Amino acid sequence: LFLTFLYLASLIEVIGRGLIEVSISLKKVELSVGESKFFTCTVIGEPVSLDWYNPQGERMVPSQRVALHNEGVRSRLTLYNAKIEDAGIYRCQASDAQGHTQEATVVLEIYQKLTFRDVRSPQEFRQGDVAEVVCDVTSSPVPVVSWFYNNMEIIEDTEKFQLLQNNNLQVQRVTKADEGVYRCEARVEARGEIDFRDIILVVNVPPVVSVPQQSFNATADYGESVTFTCRAYGSPEPDVTWHRYDKLITIESERYVMRARGTTLTVRNIQQDDGGSYTCKASNKAGEVEHELFLKVFVQPHITKLRNVTAVEGSAAMISCKAEGEPLPEITWRRASDGRSFSDGDKSPDGRVEVRGRYGESMLTIVVVKLSDWGRFDCEALSRIGGHQKSMFLDIEYAPKFQSNHTIFFSWEGNPVNISCDVMSNPPATMLWRREKLTIPSEGAGNMRVHSAPGRSLLEVTPMSDRDFGRYNCTARNNIGMRFQEFILAQADVPSNPYSVRLSSVVQRMATVTFTKPDSHGGVPISHYLVKYKDISSQNWKDVKSQGTQTIVLLTNLEPNTTYEVRVAAVNGKGQGEFSRTESFQTLPIREPSPPSVQGQRGVGKAYRLGLVKHDDGGMPILEYIVKYKTDKEEQWMTKLVPGVNDFVLLQPLQWNTQYEVEITARNVKGLSEPTFLKFSMPQKPDITADSLFSGLGLGAVVGLGLAGLLLLLVLVDISCFFLRQCGLLMCITRKLCSKKTATSGKSKELEEAIIFIQKLLVNFKNNYKETSNDSLN
Repeated sequence: LFLTFLYLASLIEVIGRGLIEVSISLKKVELSVGESKFFTCTVIGEPVSLDWYNPQGERMVPSQRVALHNEGVRSRLTLYNAKIEDAGIYRCQASDAQGHTQEATVVLEIYQKLTFRDVRSPQEFRQGDVAEVVCDVTSSPVPVVSWFYNNMEIIEDTEKFQLLQNNNLQVQRVTKADEGVYRCEARVEARGEIDFRDIILVVNVPPVVSVPQQSFNATADYGESVTFTCRAYGSPEPDVTWHRYDKLITIESERYVMRARGTTLTVRNIQQDDGGSYTCKASNKAGEVEHELFLKVFVQPHITKLRNVTAVEGSAAMISCKAEGEPLPEITWRRASDGRSFSDGDKSPDGRVEVRGRYGESMLTIVVVKLSDWGRFDCEALSRIGGHQKSMFLDIEYAPKFQSNHTIFFSWEGNPVNISCDVMSNPPATMLWRREKLTIPSEGAGNMRVHSAPGRSLLEVTPMSDRDFGRYNCTARNNIGMRFQEFILAQADVPSNPYSVRLSSVVQRMATVTFTKPDSHGGVPISHYLVKYKDISSQNWKDVKSQGTQTIVLLTNLEPNTTYEVRVAAVNGKGQGEFSRTESFQTLPIREPSPPSVQGQRGVGKAYRLGLVKHDDGGMPILEYIVKYKTDKEEQWMTKLVPGVNDFVLLQPLQWNTQYEVEITARNVKGLSEPTFLKFSMPQKPDITADSLFSGLGLGAVVGLGLAGLLLLLVLVDISCFFLRQCGLLMCITRKLCSKKTATSGKSKELEEAIIFIQKLLVNFKNNYKETSNDSLN
């Protein structure tokens, strides 16, 4: 009663003074993310407006997460599904008729509860890998995360464990001993909130295979079996499968039996084709391993009678296979086209193929022969000790069959076109052409020519008027039957225009044009594309043809810093189509060249070779390379100018055992490039001794010295023969020379000329020896 009395008194006072008073039921509220809350604002007085304002000072209006409900002097604000950004001070503001404004506030604080997001358990890792156990937890404020293993907290980083910044736990080189339950615990100290997740860590171990016996020998005895064993170890326990020629061997097969979770494979009823390799594969989540085993099969039976057979499509064919052996073999058939096998008493699903046999002979009968029966049939004779196989060929005769559905051809007046009629038949068919029920002779008529080849007849038509366009008939006939096919010769058109013309790789004097081929080629193939381009200041277009039907064309010999226009048209046999939309581009201006690349290489003797590689010449030819070089102890640079067409420069003579610095600059008419720098070192001066001289000689130098020594020995022998016996090469040369002289010259003259000749030979030998020595030193 007392509070009611105070409220009425204050109400009377406010009304008496003509003022309003605003109050909110709550002053401060804490909400968790996702919760909802409402606030009631009450006004004492007579307000004409009552509004709510958010923390940003904006007047609030109803929305998907905000509801406003006004009832006279009361207003209720409801917030649904609260978010962090909703926190702040909310104001309730009221105004009366005199313009007086009063407001009340409420403080809204929003926090995020501990939330674990997508924490999987178990988490699996491969043995030996670095495992990162994921624990994605969030809250506001940020939670404190702790990890526990075997009820012990992992406090700090060790060689095995590392606590990551993202609250995950990293386990180094994980092993089976690290398996178990890891607890991820999160706390918010300010609220005393705590939660955790237990995560099972599983370590997978790659499989290992053990094979007690790798190779087996067997004979093709009826019912004999061989068992392969392949034991696999790993975690989780590996799955073992068997494969043959990369195909999985399934349990459903009658020939194979698998036991002990697939670790043993028994091959039953061994036949000739069972020999070869078998692969055992063991796999689990951590990986896969395989091992190859081998089976060798011995066979002996022999097939004595099997001949090729010819049948007509739709008739019956009988194929006989006779085999001998001891014991008498059983005969089976295999159709090579689909791999299907037939044994005695078997029938195909459609009932067309049946096998009957007795006393070492098997008869395979095919009724209503089809083209799919054409091909090889294998006859296999099997006994307990082996098998033998031979093949025969079933040839099928049939009426002509047309091979192509291409029956519409395009051409134009004056342009010859080949209409091809392709036929498959056995025996080969004869073919003829008809036009409007009239037969076209094989030698042709008027503007038509016929060209024949096995299985094909070409009708060459050169249309001269509209009457030559229309329908043509090709008829094929052999002793089995007759067939015909109709062709249409239609008028061709020029191609439509290319589109999507693009310019790329635009430099000073070149540009690349790419485009999309036309939607229509006009009925005949496009032969090439015509690219026209011109300077926008010129009226003359220049032409460039594409390479075949390539949709990319390179424009060359352009002027730098110039705007060009380009357009493209397609050309087929009929003619040139419309041009594409005209595109424009501008070439780059001339500039200084790019720095050259330099590759150093040791030269001969006191020389050094520098290879020069040009990159971008800036739009103008490189005039020269400016090569500066000096030793590392000198200040003065030596300069060498090299023509721009050269691709190397030789620096010589240089000093032994010295380091050099090189600076190379390229120059065109626009200016100089940035310099390229290089350093290299010259080796020490070689030690010239007898041993080093010959050890440094190459094979050519050694051979040269040997030949020179042999020549000297022959000269000395020849000189001895000259003086002692008056014979030899020197004697012959002397007599030839002396025959041109007078008879009174005498033997002294001959001796003098011989001595001069020998001196020349010795001088030549000395010079050759010096050149060989210098080459070896260099």
